[in-house]
Amino acid sequence: MGLLDKVKTQAASATAVAKDAAQRGQAKLDAIQAKRAADILLRNLGAVVYAQRSGRGAATADADVERIVASLKAHEAEHGLIDLGAESAEG
Repeated sequence: MGLLDKVKTQAASATAVAKDAAQRGQAKLDAIQAKRAADILLRNLGAVVYAQRSGRGAATADADVERIVASLKAHEAEHGLIDLGAESAEG
């Protein structure tokens, strides 16, 4: 194998490694964005329910809950189940 062949092989290998790293990075970014979208929906749902339970609910609260729950179900259908584990408010 000549020097040029070795250089081509190393370049191809480096390109494959770079593409793999880029794909893993994009997958991680997509997962973070999906989690953020779910967190926003869950926060909004919590805010509407809290407002209802504390006597400050809007007239549209029931419809808002239904809309948000439908959005959460659609999110889960696309991205998988949402982690519903409670987080501590401390920190």
